[in-house]
Amino acid sequence: MTPALETREVWLRGPLPDMPSLLQPVAHALLQAREEVTALLADFPEAQLWERPAAVASVGFHLQHLTGVLDRLFTYARGEALSAPQLDALAQEGKPTEPPLTVSELVLRFHKQIDSALAQLRSTDERTLTETRGVGRAQIPSTVLGLFVHAAEHTMRHVGQLSVTARVLSA
Repeated sequence: MTPALETREVWLRGPLPDMPSLLQPVAHALLQAREEVTALLADFPEAQLWERPAAVASVGFHLQHLTGVLDRLFTYARGEALSAPQLDALAQEGKPTEPPLTVSELVLRFHKQIDSALAQLRSTDERTLTETRGVGRAQIPSTVLGLFVHAAEHTMRHVGQLSVTARVLSA
C-alpha cells in the first residue's frame, strides 16, 4: 500500500511549483527542516528553551542559528555583505532574548526565514549558480550553488542536533 502523500518526506512529494530544477533539492531540504522543527517543538516546554544538557547547545540557540545562518548564507548568495543587524543577530545567537521570545515565536521566525529563502530560490536564474560569491569578511570564495547547498546541509545538521537536545530535555 502506498503511503499518503502527506506522510512522505518532502523530497518524495514531487517537484515544487516555480522552483528551478537544480534548486529543488535545496528547497526540499528546507521544507523538510521546517516540518521537522514544527513537529518536534509543538509542545516543547518554554522553561527548557535555554537549558544545555551535557553542555550542548540549547534549543533556543539552534532556533536562532537556523534562522540566522539561512539569512547570512542567502545574503552571500546575492553577493551582498552582512548588515549591522545581521552581525548583531549573529553575536546574540545562543543568548536568551530580551524581552524573552517563546518557542513558538522562534519557530515562527524560522518559518519566515524559510519562506524568504524559498522566494530567493524561486527567483534565482540557474545560469548564475556557478558564479563566485565571497563568504565573510575574508571573502572566502564559494559559488551561488555552493552557498545554497551548504545552507540546506547546515540547516539539516542543526535540525538533527536540535532534535537530540529537545528529546533529551523532554525525557
